[in-house]
Amino acid sequence: MSEILFIRHAETDMAGTFCGRSDPELNVRGQLQLVELINDLSAENLDVVYSSDLRRAHTTARGIAQAFDRDCHVRSPLREIDFGQWEGLSWKEIELRDETYARRWIAEYPRLPAPGGESFSEFERRVLDEVKFLSMEAETEGRRIAVVTHAGVLRTVLCVLHGCSDDEAWEQTRPYCSIVRHSSAISYVPHVGVTL
Repeated sequence: MSEILFIRHAETDMAGTFCGRSDPELNVRGQLQLVELINDLSAENLDVVYSSDLRRAHTTARGIAQAFDRDCHVRSPLREIDFGQWEGLSWKEIELRDETYARRWIAEYPRLPAPGGESFSEFERRVLDEVKFLSMEAETEGRRIAVVTHAGVLRTVLCVLHGCSDDEAWEQTRPYCSIVRHSSAISYVPHVGVTL
């Protein structure tokens, strides 16, 4: 049985805003977090590294791949959900722009997307298809894989595949460079409120 380490990227200057398709680079604190992450992973026997194509993830993944002298493969399906018109905004700014829609979004989440953004069902389908691909890669090759991606991807793995509640998944993935260990043999676990 192979293992996949899903890793949230290090910090950027867009911390505290809705950052989905936006493409910031790591900030100074993020660079320090990356050094710490590599140190934390030093005992792991990683065979290959995969990454979202967004810079914050790819820079984090490249650092890990170089430290372990491993290949780094870029996969666009590992991107964060697209927040549309909310990209780069804080929640306070969103409420000031359109409080009615903001309240609706909270009440109807995850069924209601951000204005002009990706629907949660499309995002979830994209992520789960990618996890299936990575799991087959891990099982076929018998490899331990590191996957550097985004908080929303990690939360989807935790909720849908590990049966965590939304609150549990949020707490586990809030820190930058957080790690979710996933057995490539784990399959779908029913999750209340999530539609496949």
